[in-house]
Amino acid sequence: MVRLVLVLGDQLSPAMSALRAADRGRDVVVMAEVMGEGTSVPHHPQKIALILAAMRKFAVVLRADGWQVAYCRLDDPANSQTIQGELLRRAAEHGASEVLTTMPGEWRLVRALEDLPLPVRLVEDDRFLCSQAEFAAWAKGRRQLRMEWFYREMRRRTGLLMVGDRPAGGKWNYDHDNRKPAEADLLRPRPRDFAPDPVVAEVLDLVEKRFSHFGRLRPFRWATDRPGALQALAEFVTGRLPRFGEEQDAMLEGEPFLSHSLLSPYLNLGLLTPMEVCRAVEDEWKAGRVPIAAAEGFIRQIIGWREYVRGIWGLQGPAYLQGNALGHDRPLPAVYWGGETRMSCMAAAIGQTRDLAYAHHIQRLMVTGNFALLAGVDPAAVHEWYLSVYIDAFEWVEAPNTLGMSQFADGGLLGSKPYVSSGAYIDRMSDHCRACHYRVKDKTGERACPFNPLYWHFLTRHRDRFRSNPRMAQMYRVWDGMEAGHRQKVLEDAESLLRRLDAGEAV
Repeated sequence: MVRLVLVLGDQLSPAMSALRAADRGRDVVVMAEVMGEGTSVPHHPQKIALILAAMRKFAVVLRADGWQVAYCRLDDPANSQTIQGELLRRAAEHGASEVLTTMPGEWRLVRALEDLPLPVRLVEDDRFLCSQAEFAAWAKGRRQLRMEWFYREMRRRTGLLMVGDRPAGGKWNYDHDNRKPAEADLLRPRPRDFAPDPVVAEVLDLVEKRFSHFGRLRPFRWATDRPGALQALAEFVTGRLPRFGEEQDAMLEGEPFLSHSLLSPYLNLGLLTPMEVCRAVEDEWKAGRVPIAAAEGFIRQIIGWREYVRGIWGLQGPAYLQGNALGHDRPLPAVYWGGETRMSCMAAAIGQTRDLAYAHHIQRLMVTGNFALLAGVDPAAVHEWYLSVYIDAFEWVEAPNTLGMSQFADGGLLGSKPYVSSGAYIDRMSDHCRACHYRVKDKTGERACPFNPLYWHFLTRHRDRFRSNPRMAQMYRVWDGMEAGHRQKVLEDAESLLRRLDAGEAV
């Protein structure tokens, strides 16, 4: 009997487990561009365009490899506009009695497939270096799921940056040598822009016509196939990788990319594999062209953090998405959708998100995420926003990063403390404060950086939870040592800021 082999828009690799389990001579690959996926959240137009263009090109690759591909474009009059509807339509068309697919990276889609009135066989997504069973075995019985210990296990397993059973250079972690402020540099290598080819141009016109979501569609700079992704990888490791470690936490006005790789969209779509990316980085270090601190810092993000959050997503299941340990319920402020703000750091992070569908991890964690956490925004709203606006955002990676690391909605499963800070951190790691309307040194008053009073307000309202946390106890001692009148003024200023947010006023 014929089987349908569903290939989703983030499963664009010929080595996908479902394709390996299928029969090229008998089975039919189903790929569909549907509004149901494009509008499940208001995805950034560039994200939609990247996925649709990459899907179209991947279908050509599959056909050239001998697969029969039933492909439905978004504007096809016969399109049912849902994955379920397209599977049922193709099953009737081809007389198929079963669906075979690689496990989706979103619980919503898993449930939709399980509810399909056809037998569905879900096979594990083995593009990852640690299977769900292996992660569950590692996590079993541990009181804390510390990423550092998982990362060391992954280093041993992969052999990356290892000399026998010991880390190359004698250390597992080179954070001490990394994460420095950056200075403007006109000679810093910039990621190349991939000019739209006819396939991409056609998709851009379609997306422009069909979607009106937050975000600018043009100019569109992304690669949309494996050859382009490989070019992007080669240019990163030879151009920007040497400074990646030092600049990975830095922020500069007018420099959205700095020395970051911009490879996560290609990894998450399946156009690149984790090991080929890590091997390319390791090779540059072995050749003496890249300091070990840069190579280790990057490899840790791939085999450490990326694999770790995917393991958490699978281990915790759909209930993880409902977490709200701090009881936050404020609506997402208008600034996140492009509303006016006088905060330079927020304007920069959200402006480039609008224009590029991209912001690096510190902008997400310590600017937009930090502000949402301090302001008490509903973590479900923050989660939906991150899933919507970033070109590399897929639930398996975005949800743990947002709900766990950024918003502490999981109660500390990912992090032993919430990632909150006053304006001092942003001032230290960026140049945003220099020309900001607010004054980062001011602790109170109309011109005080909003992060300052909101930070102390957060600590005060969650004192019962965090006062015994060893990593936060010192800050409570600092607060308690302040003069009572000053503390009252700080809290009053914070309340005033929150009232302005609730009223939709610019902050």
